[in-house]
Amino acid sequence: MKTVLITGCSSGYGLETARHFHAEGWNVIATLRRPQPDLLPASVRQLALDVTRPESIAAAIAAAGPIDALVNNAGIGVIGALEATTMAKTRQVFETNTFGVIAMCQAVVPQFRRRGSGVIVNVTSSVTLAAMPLASVYTGSKTAIQGFTGSLALELAAFGVRAKLVEPGYGPGTRFTQNSDVSLDDMIPPAYRPFAEPILSAFAQPGLITTAEDVAETVWRAVNDASARLRYPAGPDALALAAQASAA
Repeated sequence: MKTVLITGCSSGYGLETARHFHAEGWNVIATLRRPQPDLLPASVRQLALDVTRPESIAAAIAAAGPIDALVNNAGIGVIGALEATTMAKTRQVFETNTFGVIAMCQAVVPQFRRRGSGVIVNVTSSVTLAAMPLASVYTGSKTAIQGFTGSLALELAAFGVRAKLVEPGYGPGTRFTQNSDVSLDDMIPPAYRPFAEPILSAFAQPGLITTAEDVAETVWRAVNDASARLRYPAGPDALALAAQASAA
């Protein structure tokens, strides 16, 4: 039985991905900052993990033992004008979305390289497919992982190890609007409000949306795809953006 370790499983994409792999018969290690005993089936192993703390990563990887796949899903979102985004908030976003992902990859690559197999899936966002306003810091943190993963895939291919990207579209209640401890009013200064209001209204009533099931199924395909394919848009809106980018 193969084993997958998934970060950020307290809700949303990570939680659904853990359920999906479990239903497919994999041994699932679901990680989250604070394990919740009733969140997942008893046969899913939960481990405490904060991807911004090196000692937490080391302890979780040691406790997990050998794994076949790593899914870097943990992330935080922030919406707002750049001039209202403090450097403390910017660093917080990059610590989780960028440096946390890189640190997790560093932690598992040695065992994958020695074994000559393994797959890493880094979950980014459709903001890497098409620019959008009021998301510059979030976009920067995710775009960095796009470039990082592309380079990493080439670096690890010689050892039989694959690195992949899953690019979810927008779904209400996803990480893009969750996990922020700053009020949206504080992030949109008065001068920006006439510009921001129609954008925020569109967030509240999107057309095509991505579901957690869309992301879980796409992660599953990426993990099990033995080809050299790098990018996997997830959800109808992300697929539409990817098609537009390819046609441009």
